[in-house]
Amino acid sequence: MQEGIVRSIKRMKLRVQFYAQLRDLVGVRELELELTEAATVRELLERVYARYPALRAHDKSILIGAGLEFVERNYKLKPGEEISIMPPVQGG
Repeated sequence: MQEGIVRSIKRMKLRVQFYAQLRDLVGVRELELELTEAATVRELLERVYARYPALRAHDKSILIGAGLEFVERNYKLKPGEEISIMPPVQGG
């Protein structure tokens, strides 16, 4: 019975891109993650922080983009979506 339950959980792949000093901090430009369908940005960030613990210190200021829109932590991710993790935008 449990085997059937495990198989019914759908997974999705996402591409995560890092920008500016956050890219320097993690040492990669992008990575591909697999999460359960309907996962949120918050869940994605927890996976990223587990892999790159130094990034967690920037959590309060990080901006998240999904496609061309900035999104909140409770945003439900879509399969194949491109997610951008970036520092706060500063104008001049």
